[in-house]
Amino acid sequence: MDALGTQLLLEMRGCDPGLLDDLGYIQDVLLAAAVEMDATVLGHTFHKFSPHGVTGIVAIAESHLSIHTWPEYGYAAVDIFTCGNVHPERAADLIVSKMRSREPAVFEVKRGILKATRESTLAALGGEHERGI
Repeated sequence: MDALGTQLLLEMRGCDPGLLDDLGYIQDVLLAAAVEMDATVLGHTFHKFSPHGVTGIVAIAESHLSIHTWPEYGYAAVDIFTCGNVHPERAADLIVSKMRSREPAVFEVKRGILKATRESTLAALGGEHERGI
């Protein structure tokens, strides 16, 4: 199936709560992940919530990496969306390792399927509900 991009969705449970609440650490991890996957970093922004949690995005020429954390649950949601000749699986491996996730799950979605039927598009999305497609 030809697609314009690949999106990796990381469900990271059992992470170190202290790391999930450390803005500087999370920023360093996502920037290192972008380098690890051979992406071109264009910019980034991160925010620390009160009383806890961090959100951030790294814009890359090939699309983006983003994270949102819930330290109180030991959970982080990460999105790695890429196109071009990069290696998103390398970024995923680094992020899972650095966040010390004991229960990671990675889901891959092909994006920009240009010559597809409705059925093949839904199948590529894991057979999810139609939701406006």
